[in-house]
Amino acid sequence: MKRQWYRLDNAALIFPAVMRKNWNNIFRVAVTMKDRVDPDILNRAIEDLLPRFPTIFVKLRTGMFWYYLETVQDAPVAEEDYAWPLTPMPRKKLKKCCVRILYYQKRIAAEFFHSVTDGTGGMIFLQNLAARYVTLRYGTEIPPEGSIADLTEEPKAEETRDCFQLCGAKASVSRAEENAYRLRGNPEEDRFRNIVTGIVPTKTLLEKAHEQGVTVTAYLAAVLAMAVLERQKQDPPRRRKRHIKITIPVNLRKTFGLKTLRNFALAVNIGFDPLLGEYTLEEVCRLMYHQLAAETIPQRMAGRIATNVDLQRILLLRLTPLPVKTLCMRLVYAVSGESKGCLNLSNMGEVRLPEAMAPYVERFDFIIGVQYSYPNNCSVVSYGGKTYINMIRGIRESELERLFFSRLVEEGIPVEIESNRR
Repeated sequence: MKRQWYRLDNAALIFPAVMRKNWNNIFRVAVTMKDRVDPDILNRAIEDLLPRFPTIFVKLRTGMFWYYLETVQDAPVAEEDYAWPLTPMPRKKLKKCCVRILYYQKRIAAEFFHSVTDGTGGMIFLQNLAARYVTLRYGTEIPPEGSIADLTEEPKAEETRDCFQLCGAKASVSRAEENAYRLRGNPEEDRFRNIVTGIVPTKTLLEKAHEQGVTVTAYLAAVLAMAVLERQKQDPPRRRKRHIKITIPVNLRKTFGLKTLRNFALAVNIGFDPLLGEYTLEEVCRLMYHQLAAETIPQRMAGRIATNVDLQRILLLRLTPLPVKTLCMRLVYAVSGESKGCLNLSNMGEVRLPEAMAPYVERFDFIIGVQYSYPNNCSVVSYGGKTYINMIRGIRESELERLFFSRLVEEGIPVEIESNRR
């Protein structure tokens, strides 16, 4: 395969700069098949995808002024899932490949260093990997429709471009906002990641959201915010009651009608000030819905893109050596990167497969990692009439999950709980 290199897209620039020895920003997408996974066939499927997805099969390289990505010549070999999800990818690993493919019993998982792609790009890749696996194992041809690509085609230009460079407004939007409440707890030994999955009927979840006149994302954000508020009330009175804010990554492909397999999402923070008074769930639902709707209109998103892209285009910054850039980005990230939200809620939406592929697939999962300075996150994906809510934490305390899922049950949504903690 021809060696190619790619500049990091605008969203990807921060991730190499802020990673630490025992932490970096990675996420997982996984598919559970109906039968046990054959690793030999899985490796053949990975090799078949190598030339079609050049921006996925890349390694992280260090230049004089910027990090960049370079295609790998050999496909990564699938490994048996050996620990808990989202163990950090050390720099030595990233210099070889920024994606790892894992299998365990019926499950196939792909974990990505976030500079490669976002959740949407990762899920598209996983669906194609699963489709090729089904073809090789069962002889069933999966048509190239929806998210499934034609592997005989060359990679499309739209899939490899940095769409942030196309969508900035002429004016930028200020990043200034109030700091948010910080969840705290006792770190797990060996950086173990607890994952509690709540499985709920998608139809019931939709009905409850529509009863409130809001989207599923706004509804879940409201319930999550109420759980965070209850958690804050348990703190000593001397601690200042800060804003309750949920960080929502927004898929900009829908906003601007563009397609790319690279990062194309921006996060917005929505919430309320608990010092203003008591809130009902209905009130918080309306707040979350209207704030999210206002923040995600194309004009507002274009202004937020301009805020980031304009900095990248400053000549002095472009000519600044990479070590100095890294230090500056770390400082900016420390001040504003993780201080404006309590935790992330990333909703992938519903995964739809070609009819020929559906009989072989049982479920999908989407798990984002914890941030460096706060210990909880939440990610959501729906498939086959069920919604899988994955709550991850790097601390021992499970109070937030208990409050969140208990509130869903109180609202009439049945929840089946799974956990990786035995």
